[in-house]
Amino acid sequence: AWQDKDGDWIETGLHIFFGAYPNMMNLFKELSIEDRLQWKIHQMIFAMQELPGEFTTFDFIPGIPAPFNFGLAILSNQKMLTFWEKLQTAPPLLPMLLEGQPFIDQQDELSVTDFMRKYGMPERINEEVFVAMAKALDFIDPDKLSMTVVLTAMNRFLNEDNGLQMAFLDGNQPERLCAPMQEHIEARGGRVRLNSPVKEIVTAEDGSVRHLLLRNGETIVADEYVSAMPVDIMKRFVPKAWSTMPYFRQMDELEGIPVINLHMWFDKKLISVDHLCFSRSPLLSVYADMSTTCKEYRSDDRSMLELVFAPCSPIAGGKVNWVAKSDEEIIAATMGELARLFPTEIAVDGSKAKLLKYAVVRTPRSVYAAIPGRNKFRPSQRTPIPNFTLAGDWTSQKFLGSMEGAVLAGKLAAEVVCERVAGVPYSAEVKEIQASVVAKASTASPK
Repeated sequence: AWQDKDGDWIETGLHIFFGAYPNMMNLFKELSIEDRLQWKIHQMIFAMQELPGEFTTFDFIPGIPAPFNFGLAILSNQKMLTFWEKLQTAPPLLPMLLEGQPFIDQQDELSVTDFMRKYGMPERINEEVFVAMAKALDFIDPDKLSMTVVLTAMNRFLNEDNGLQMAFLDGNQPERLCAPMQEHIEARGGRVRLNSPVKEIVTAEDGSVRHLLLRNGETIVADEYVSAMPVDIMKRFVPKAWSTMPYFRQMDELEGIPVINLHMWFDKKLISVDHLCFSRSPLLSVYADMSTTCKEYRSDDRSMLELVFAPCSPIAGGKVNWVAKSDEEIIAATMGELARLFPTEIAVDGSKAKLLKYAVVRTPRSVYAAIPGRNKFRPSQRTPIPNFTLAGDWTSQKFLGSMEGAVLAGKLAAEVVCERVAGVPYSAEVKEIQASVVAKASTASPK
């Protein structure tokens, strides 16, 4: 996140914290900043496309344990699905609860749409629920998203009483979350260096890391090196000496998904809810009125909507490559969607709430694209290089490409380093590399 010329904060994404994020919650507790999480009422809110300006909710009743609170929340909603459709949805999901992770992992070869049709789920489930879930989880349409992602999320949410309860950070991320991390590290003798881009990972004769070469010519020498770079960036930094190793060739099967985040400031206060909203729009994923949901951005006079524009490219299931469009075209399309969803407050011609300013943030490669069949290519944190470890939410861990996945991957990477330094056997199993990757690696040329 950064500030514009007016001092307003611009973020790369609309970041939401869930009760089913135990590692992230432990991080807040360790930093003693738990009070910076603004927890919202335990419910999910959906815009009603067929009833513009209206919302419907899944309400989780306090005191009812999981997974019964989730089931009751769905059964008590009368606007999205019929009772018969709800009954048809339950049986295909039972193996997720009974068999757990093995069943979930087996569904990675199927898209959400394929899974639905295989198990006879009603098509309206896709329109009413899965479109919103898929775009919120991976900025992608359900016909492109691996069912393992949806089942993993549902399994976590269903097994924790407050799993789906959501919280917003009470202000901007650099000051309210990142700064405490930096202070924690520096208080223990560490150092955080910003604006120090790496040019190259330089290797020794035995293939280990000799040092990092920075763009300014400086070298960084360490005992252990850990990379948390996104997969698309890491691919570019793989040294020539490692480029034919099957472990690193797995990355060829992974790539980040494009996403666009929007900030829109209006001249008046819109009717809004103090929560995250699922738009169920063809162009928009989730959104929130940050002037209502976030303490630092609060305003009683004007609204600032933050919206996720997805899918925004063909790889994510979109028909238009919105990433290549101009800011003006993206905002015009968004205003059209908002006018359709909220006709009493927003008009395309600006005759109602007036748009004062906006910010369009494109991320050409964000979280890894969780399309069917990719999970098996996510590498373990332990690498074949004796002093180099991988982290990042795209590495192998049980959570999704998310903040929680990033924190967990970091902890797993730290575990690898600690066990190596201590000289004790590694506790984590080595993840098998697919035969197809090994075969490609055997004929690959160093690059």
